[in-house]
Amino acid sequence: MNITRENKDALNAVVTVAIEKDDYATKVEKILTDYRKTANIPGFRKGHVPMGMVKKQYGKAVLIDEVNKLIQEGLNKYLTEEKLDVLGQPLPKPQDDIDWDSDNFSFEFELGLAPEFEVDLEGKKGITHYNIVADDKLIDDQVVNIQKQYGKLVALQEVAKDSEITGVYKNEAEEIENTVTLTLDKFKGKATEKKFVGAKVGDVITLKTKGLYEDDHELMHALKVDHDKAHGLDIEVTFEITEVNKRELADLDQELFDKLFGKDNVKSVSELKEKIKEDAEKQFVQQSDQKFLNDVTEHLVANTKFDLPAEFLTKWMQTAGENPMDDATAKEEYEKSEKSLRYQLIEAKLMEANGIKVDFEDVKESAKAMIKVQMAQFGQTNPSDKELDDIAARVLSNQEEVKRISEQVVSQKLLALYKEKANVKTKELTYDKFVKEVYGDK
Repeated sequence: MNITRENKDALNAVVTVAIEKDDYATKVEKILTDYRKTANIPGFRKGHVPMGMVKKQYGKAVLIDEVNKLIQEGLNKYLTEEKLDVLGQPLPKPQDDIDWDSDNFSFEFELGLAPEFEVDLEGKKGITHYNIVADDKLIDDQVVNIQKQYGKLVALQEVAKDSEITGVYKNEAEEIENTVTLTLDKFKGKATEKKFVGAKVGDVITLKTKGLYEDDHELMHALKVDHDKAHGLDIEVTFEITEVNKRELADLDQELFDKLFGKDNVKSVSELKEKIKEDAEKQFVQQSDQKFLNDVTEHLVANTKFDLPAEFLTKWMQTAGENPMDDATAKEEYEKSEKSLRYQLIEAKLMEANGIKVDFEDVKESAKAMIKVQMAQFGQTNPSDKELDDIAARVLSNQEEVKRISEQVVSQKLLALYKEKANVKTKELTYDKFVKEVYGDK
């Protein structure tokens, strides 16, 4: 077997695989001999079927199968030995005139080659990494939320501004009937609040859905209607009050602290606030890091210039999936995935250049850390190494989990690299200001 390559340009090549009779003849003969021993053909005893008849019946199918195996093995070996960095898989060029009665065969395959490029992490434009802090308002609000969560409900005769109101939204024509519990601060404007304050259990209040809530998504959940229907919905609904309660705040005492954080881990309101601040800022780090990772990704894709073998990749996508695509669909899919492909190439280049690797121990340790956090949420704060190893082994027996955790480990290692080597600007701000700056006003 002889394999040669012709580079069409920097991103495209054609590989020719030439196969001669000596490459396959012995193997084909052996398989046909084995067939002869087991062939069951009327008129002949098993093992005594003429070889000519076996060849006539099975010869071409066996030949084609063996030639295809040779091609696959030869191509894989060639790509490895030549250290070719290919995109997708080799694509066979159409050949409708193969003469399988011939002794020698030649097949051509198109290759898409990965581009050569350099990655500059230290761009001129700095990328912001946010240091999000928990301010007094956020901490105080969280204290009140805890008090509400662990407080008790007291039944009321009529609605007050801070009441929790349970009732049923109805509109027979629109087939709306949904029971909800709400607070008056969820409504948009003071007019609706005035309708409720002073109302009693059994009272029915008529409301207009247009402008009832700040966000139509709130209306969607309140009325239990679909997304499209909720947007711009302008009808009247009734709300029959079935229950009115006031939530008495739980006392900030040692019993509550122990319930939240374990025996004597928190002993005062100031320690509670410190704990809330610490836990909140740990979560903020995750959000900040994810935002930073996304921004670096966008920056690298936008500023690392290279061409791709687009025509080849589009053609390859037509046959790569479970269902074949037509030209237009494949082109559309390529355009959707091009940005992701570019980042995969950039990521691979950065990992190679900086010696970043992920082995099974990395994945195992990451899985154990994840399991430890999950166990702590259920009060198991000090699991043994054997427990963690046993659970991790079960988790990592699932290949999908291995893949997911491996991707997380890669992200963490790249995040550390970006923090170290990219042009990073640090900006400190509160969580509310972070949300407004990054995602727009709440």
